[in-house]
Amino acid sequence: MKRIVVGILAHVDAGKTTLAEAMLYRAGVLRRLGRVDHRDAFLDTAALERERGITIFSKQAVFDLAGTSVTLLDTPGHVDFSAEMERTLQVLDYAVLVISGTDGVQAHTHTLWRLLARHQIPVVVFVNKMDLASTERAGLLAELKKQLGEGCVDFNGNAVRQAFEESLAVCDETLLERYLDGQAVRDKDIAALIRTRTVFPCYFGSALHLQGVEDLLDGLDRYTDMPADGAAFGARVFKVARDEQGNRLTYLKLTGGTLRVREVVSGSEDGGWQEKVNQLRIYSGMKYRTVETAECGMVCAATGLTHTMPGMGLGSVAGALSPALEPVLTYRMRLPDGCDPHVMLQNMRLLEEEDPQLRVSWNEASAEIHLQLMGEVQLEILARLIEERFGAAVQFDTGRIVYKETIASPAVGIGHFEPLRHYAEVHLLLEPGERGSGLVFASACPTDVLDLNWQRLILTHLGEKTHIGVLTGAPVTDMKITLLTGRAHVKHTEGGDFREATYRAVRQGLMQADSILLEPYYAFRLEVPESCIGRAMSDIQRLDGSFEIPESKDGRAVLTGKAPVSTLRDYWTEVAAYTRGEGRLSCELSGYEPCHNAAEVIAAAAYDAAHDVENTPDSVFCSHGAGHVVKWDEVPAQAHLDSGLRLGGGKEQTDTPPARQTRSRAGSGLEEDAELRALFERTYGPIKDRGFEAFQQSRRKSATLEQLYVTRIRAEDYLLVDGYNIIFSWDELHDIAAGDINAAREALLNLLSDYQSVRKCHLIVVFDAYKVKGGVGSVEKLHGLDVVYTKEAETADMYIEQASYDLSRKHRVRVATSDGMEQMIILGHGAERMSATELKWEVQQASEHIQSVLREMKNR
Repeated sequence: MKRIVVGILAHVDAGKTTLAEAMLYRAGVLRRLGRVDHRDAFLDTAALERERGITIFSKQAVFDLAGTSVTLLDTPGHVDFSAEMERTLQVLDYAVLVISGTDGVQAHTHTLWRLLARHQIPVVVFVNKMDLASTERAGLLAELKKQLGEGCVDFNGNAVRQAFEESLAVCDETLLERYLDGQAVRDKDIAALIRTRTVFPCYFGSALHLQGVEDLLDGLDRYTDMPADGAAFGARVFKVARDEQGNRLTYLKLTGGTLRVREVVSGSEDGGWQEKVNQLRIYSGMKYRTVETAECGMVCAATGLTHTMPGMGLGSVAGALSPALEPVLTYRMRLPDGCDPHVMLQNMRLLEEEDPQLRVSWNEASAEIHLQLMGEVQLEILARLIEERFGAAVQFDTGRIVYKETIASPAVGIGHFEPLRHYAEVHLLLEPGERGSGLVFASACPTDVLDLNWQRLILTHLGEKTHIGVLTGAPVTDMKITLLTGRAHVKHTEGGDFREATYRAVRQGLMQADSILLEPYYAFRLEVPESCIGRAMSDIQRLDGSFEIPESKDGRAVLTGKAPVSTLRDYWTEVAAYTRGEGRLSCELSGYEPCHNAAEVIAAAAYDAAHDVENTPDSVFCSHGAGHVVKWDEVPAQAHLDSGLRLGGGKEQTDTPPARQTRSRAGSGLEEDAELRALFERTYGPIKDRGFEAFQQSRRKSATLEQLYVTRIRAEDYLLVDGYNIIFSWDELHDIAAGDINAAREALLNLLSDYQSVRKCHLIVVFDAYKVKGGVGSVEKLHGLDVVYTKEAETADMYIEQASYDLSRKHRVRVATSDGMEQMIILGHGAERMSATELKWEVQQASEHIQSVLREMKNR
């Protein structure tokens, strides 16, 4: 019999648990239907769940269809318990996404959709509550296609078989060709489309009245495939809990092989461990049955394992998966009188095993316990859980925002650790990463410089610690750290020496880089009466948020946008007040962005990075037989190694073989720059601005370490383009301009718009309008570009010269022009020159990147 694991996901109150109840009833598992509002739902087994009417913990049930054994996993729908839901995704073969027919696609629905896409899980959509008068099937299907994708196809009934097959065939070219040749669409064709996420079956019904449930179950039986079996044992842990007797349960799904009772399971975490499985349980609601052997595709709970954690992989799938959703609020726990904080800390560690996203931390100085949580509802549930399990009525403070830090510019960090009879030195390149990328570690150090075993140890030390920033001491994220070079001593180096050197190198690099404070942002959906939309927009602006153009329908207005969590978290009370209870605010975490009040937060934190002894940027050197501390800014002068990388115009040259000293790809090499500088100085005198030297260092770095470090285009970088100069320098645009200069200008703007979407810089295109009588100049926003038309008597050259001078003081500025005199002038301003040929090459690369992304999307 085919065996699959299916999860049910939904926004809160969409009817997810009711649908699970209906599926179990129709499959013959239940003799009577339970209801959430009657507090007798089969899968809401915890007292807290029945009391509040929401799912808090993921649950499991098993039922059989005609040819399929289904393990059903019910997940929490409330945003505060999203971490529990996300852990379940790791073991799903298919997902049933429940959408309320009265509410449609909501903010949390989009989050679920993105998570399912991230894990590449096939999705079946069930639109619930279709028995209500306000629902309309055709309109809802159109919304699903618009919001989720054109692959959403109505699977209810399939009464008109021809129209149904046609709607499926248009989703796949190969299937369409066969269909046009007169071949019927087979069940295995449909299953393949669903498995590859090309088609998303949509069922409409009412779970409460058992409408559409039979069609859904029939679809799960007919149109699903069992994943291929793995020969070797593999399992993914998705949940850790305890039964009523206190036994530790490890919930896992077997991805390959078999698992038997009394079999030894091993893991690489915590230095390696081996433990024996005492019992294997197959749960269905609160009840379970024991089995001697669990086979591939089964979900079971194992006892006897104490080292497992949610997300951990065992056997052939060893390694943990990082979560996409993280808590953004931190709370300080207040203990009742007589409660030992150290005992409570141990209790909280037990809860952290079950939910790693709690992030329990201990403040040694104040003897306080701090927790990271998703929101107020989770806080209430946690307090009740602590009282029930540990008998302590704890309280929490109002909570603070979890800030993060990143860097805006690259830096080389050096760490040296050399007390007597110890030795290690590490050089790291710290680079800004894409927003949301987290920390990425790599090595560019040759093995003949530092042995591979030491390199692996350094990378391990980079990943084992939560590195904190230098602005507020918040965790660092969105950064790539590359090992450049390092040195060990044959006799005196030990593993702990590289740990110290690595930590110090990270901190020393952060002290030099331009740091940015990040804060969490909510994506919100605010629905209010039309009469209140003005107040709503004014409030969002006051809360430092942004929003799209409001949508109005049937006397209601909907506002969507983003705003900081710190300003929006309590706004729902204001909405309820000024709309007299008619307003609805739904928020979903959209990620981290630069803090809107960074200066205020940094000042309040009063963090002194240079004197943080637990995270010191200073190094230890040995002199006269004793170790001594060297301050972080003096470390480069005393370091024993030279990585060769210069980011800020250092005096030393890079020791690189002549073969690597290549010219730039557009032919503007270092020799040409030297000649240009000499010509400029003979004409205008010595260059006093630091810009040319910084430019030279940038060129040297790019030429000698091209494979190691490619200069990143940051969001605050500027590219100034002399519009007409580029048009008449590119043959294809020159030909267009011969017939219609306006068409040539539009073609250039289209090309640069695509380029900017890839490179993410500020792009300003300047066109000469100095001959326009009485012209006052203008700045327009077209295709995401800033398009400037100069005023009367002001040429594009004059505008670019002034702009490059003003912007290069605080930003990296590049100017694209083939005007030789203009190139010399902008070099003196500290900007970088780019020829028309070089810009054309970069535009072509951006276009190829866009085409490759489109091809990947088409092939999915």
